[in-house]
Amino acid sequence: MESITIVPVGYVLSDVKSPDDMTIAGQRAIVKIRPELVPALHRIEENSHLWILCWFHQARRDRLRIAPLRLNPDLPEYGVFGLRAPARPNPIALTLVGLERVEGEHIYVSGLDAVAGTPVLDIKPYFEQDIIFSPGTPYIRPAKYKMRKEIFFKEAMRHHQEECTWLHLGIKMALIAEEYLGKIQSAETKLKVKGPGCLVDVLQGLTRARFANPPRLSFEENNNDVEVIWMKENKTISIKPQRVFRLAEAREMSDQELFVVHYL
Repeated sequence: MESITIVPVGYVLSDVKSPDDMTIAGQRAIVKIRPELVPALHRIEENSHLWILCWFHQARRDRLRIAPLRLNPDLPEYGVFGLRAPARPNPIALTLVGLERVEGEHIYVSGLDAVAGTPVLDIKPYFEQDIIFSPGTPYIRPAKYKMRKEIFFKEAMRHHQEECTWLHLGIKMALIAEEYLGKIQSAETKLKVKGPGCLVDVLQGLTRARFANPPRLSFEENNNDVEVIWMKENKTISIKPQRVFRLAEAREMSDQELFVVHYL
């Protein structure tokens, strides 16, 4: 078998030293590239997001099938080519990060899941053509509520681009619906949203529901009488806010304090 030699373009600077301490959403970090490669960063600031390809040097390389136990101990095994697990024959990691700024040979990013000292193999811009709005994927659901909430927050922020009251309310609505219906991104899940534009924007980002082809989402703009009805197979759930909330309340209050929920 032909071997390939790759020289890292740089390394990760981070406060996180061990993969066990890395959060599911990644962290703010710095990619420090080799000084002679600084010209390769020319005009990179025109991009809001980057793909970072790393070599996960601490990962195992002797596994072909693995269960994502960190997410959920009850999940089945998958072949490593069907997962983003770090354990794989060539531990090349692909992570979408937000570009914050560039200072000389230092690239400041958010959402990077690589620990300190990780070799960086390449950096590529995220293009509009990269998006598949409604992809088909397996249902790999984290067991812990906190982890599910972190993932939904990351997805909602990428779509909505603003942390607001309706972002947090929409995330918590989606978590309630997922607990009852299962995978809310599936083609069988439909929802009717009556509320402000921010809410439907957040929920569309979380569910990948389109208005057509096939229609899974309907929307009625209403700032005074807000309700989201979720439907999947023979299950229906209605979620309504108790009242108008401030951002801090939407972020911190419990579901019971925030919503009236009916299982229909």
